[in-house]
Amino acid sequence: MDLGISGKTALVTASSKGLGLATARALAGEGVNLTICSRGEGALGEAERQLTETGVRVLAIAADVTDQDWPQRLVDMTVDVHGGLDILVANAGGPPPGRSLEVDDEAILDAVNANLLSSVRLVRAAVPQMEPHGWGRICLVTSFSVFDPIPGLALSNTARTGLLAWATTAAGDLAASGVTLNLACPGLHATERAIALGMGAEPLGDPDDFGHVVAFLCSEQAAGITGAAVPIDGGATALAWLP
Repeated sequence: MDLGISGKTALVTASSKGLGLATARALAGEGVNLTICSRGEGALGEAERQLTETGVRVLAIAADVTDQDWPQRLVDMTVDVHGGLDILVANAGGPPPGRSLEVDDEAILDAVNANLLSSVRLVRAAVPQMEPHGWGRICLVTSFSVFDPIPGLALSNTARTGLLAWATTAAGDLAASGVTLNLACPGLHATERAIALGMGAEPLGDPDDFGHVVAFLCSEQAAGITGAAVPIDGGATALAWLP
């Protein structure tokens, strides 16, 4: 299927590896020009090389989206280099594990900044580039924990569920503008974070499968999907709800 987005421009954050890179690969495969970013320059350079080989234009920026100034700067740099911004995929690394009564105020605020406010700021910066054209696609990467909290990940569960509430509200506010806003909710995929959290013994999904679903949500054909939280978890959420 031709997703109808060849020649458009996407900003994908936290995209030097894992699910962010898989998403950037899927978009590049559809002919989408890219801005990618991450805090680490080493992996970012390798990601830039890999994506450039697909034939699209790639702008790679070492940036920390938890810094409140970076979301607007990333959007401005994307527009300066690529001439516009059509697609935003806001991804961020998860906070450290912790039990609900053991995490302190500072840890909770850090998680909210990293996994809620960073995405909110990116959306605020991106929408003015999309609305005048009557077209835009925004996908926020969260977690299947928004449906079924993961034990031991109190910080992630809290911040990501807050993002779900904000994003579904914002999708309604944007509905008449031609800009869609959805959430991709991954389960356990074969990423460094999943393995670091000791989840390597669990069935792990292929990050590229996740990337293809996000690419569809960012496509011309997905114009009728907005305000949706899409579980991409191999059925884990559905199975958890069975009696």
